[in-house]
Amino acid sequence: MTDLTVGNTTPVIDYEGSGYRKEFWGGRGREYEDAVERVALGQLLPSRGRRIAEIGAGFGRLADLYLGYKQIVLFDYSRTLLQEAVARWGDDPRFVFVAGNVYELPLADGVLDALVMVRVMHHLADVPQALAQLRRVLHSQSVAVLEYANKRNLKAIARWLLGRQKWSPFAAEPVEFAQLNYDFHPDWMTKRLVEADLQIARQFAVSHFRLPILKERVAAARLVGIEQSFFGLGGRFPLAPSVFVQAAAPNNGPSQVASTQTGDAHLLLRCPQCGTSPLRWDGENTVACPACSRRYARRESIWDMKEAA
Repeated sequence: MTDLTVGNTTPVIDYEGSGYRKEFWGGRGREYEDAVERVALGQLLPSRGRRIAEIGAGFGRLADLYLGYKQIVLFDYSRTLLQEAVARWGDDPRFVFVAGNVYELPLADGVLDALVMVRVMHHLADVPQALAQLRRVLHSQSVAVLEYANKRNLKAIARWLLGRQKWSPFAAEPVEFAQLNYDFHPDWMTKRLVEADLQIARQFAVSHFRLPILKERVAAARLVGIEQSFFGLGGRFPLAPSVFVQAAAPNNGPSQVASTQTGDAHLLLRCPQCGTSPLRWDGENTVACPACSRRYARRESIWDMKEAA
């Protein structure tokens, strides 16, 4: 499911045409993972604001958590996953659906009050490049919640000690255990966040009980109830398979949030090829870059910023 985008040679995992929602989430015994991630986000993410974006939103699994915001941007590389999100949320005028590449994030500088990225970092071949783009769209008062897969988790440690795994969970460098699937050491990720000028405010260790034997015998709500009491404590030295980081960009400029009314997409979007913003309207469902003249279209409620119209 890899792809190479025009103008950027960094490989991108592509869920286009996949059955991700049904094959990974639907009836697959992941009620605990969904619930515990929602609780973690509930504690780290402001419940209200002007504009929020979820990067890698897919089919909109977590979108109901953002309904306190005036404008909600669901961004993903896959158009077909976004079509599933449109089917559920498309009638709500607060939602804007954008298809694009995180390495050429087509959102204007400083336009987000909040940003969420869950279950995406582990697919990124170039974390620093992606973090630079995420920081760019924040302003000095924004809150970002970023999740990554932790290589120094208890299961990996046990497998390594038993000789069932070649790579060390204590080694700093990321490990690519499958094509475009990475686990990261917390110290390595902290360094990348600092280099990106993103300041960590809080850190949670999440999904300690991600074991089939536990999930089969204990209700998801019970597991989450036990776990949430030590989110923060576990975050000091993460041993869980997932780490949630609340970060800020205090050195960025002031908010650039323009109107959050329906029809302001030309102010929100940025040309992914030359980096110009704002764009201008060039018809009811088309925007154009005033610098390079590339045009981008909205099709079936999704702004397609992956390629020019």
